[in-house]
Amino acid sequence: MGLPPVSDARSYVFTDRPWLAADPTLAPWPDPSDQAMFQTGAWILPDERPLSPELETFLETGEPPVYFGFGSMRAPQDLSQMMIQTARALGRRAIVSRGWAELSLADNEPDCLAIGEVNVQALFKRVAAVVHHGGAGTTTIAALAGAPQVVIPQIYDQHYWAQRIHHLGIGTAHAPGAPTTDSLRGALEHTLHPDVAGRAQSIATAVRRDGAQSAAQRLMTAVGVGN
Repeated sequence: MGLPPVSDARSYVFTDRPWLAADPTLAPWPDPSDQAMFQTGAWILPDERPLSPELETFLETGEPPVYFGFGSMRAPQDLSQMMIQTARALGRRAIVSRGWAELSLADNEPDCLAIGEVNVQALFKRVAAVVHHGGAGTTTIAALAGAPQVVIPQIYDQHYWAQRIHHLGIGTAHAPGAPTTDSLRGALEHTLHPDVAGRAQSIATAVRRDGAQSAAQRLMTAVGVGN
């Protein structure tokens, strides 16, 4: 197209004054003195959608369940069965998010429920733990809800989020790849410990909720628009 070549893709994409749309408690920029970086906080807007009557009934008729979901990730076909077996071995109920992996229930027992797209901001406040792949959004919403986490990273930044959850003491970083029944049980058992749950509740108070507003205010200031 006649355009000059781009020799440094990172600088070209991020410019010399990038914004980091991640929570500073969960994902702090390594160099606090770097004045070129503006960390806005995560861009999250309130979700006011109600939970479905079926999900509400399930939540109200027993102890808080464990949420299992892999979001947009593919997963082994037997993963949902392994998840439910793990929850049952620990005396817990389970909610399985179908996601792109199309996870499903192995049986029709009343201690587990499969769901589709849902308001996780509301749901995560009512579960005992969140077991997931480590996407930035899921990690942040679970932390904001004060839910302890088991992160099973698969690719890219998911490994980073798993280590951050481990470092903060609000969950367990499972080894990358497909879990086994024993590995998942060990990770979930650790995560359900009262000390971890208490730490998750404490960290939740430090997670910022104004990231999108902070970014908008900075943008309006930059272009000379009033508040």
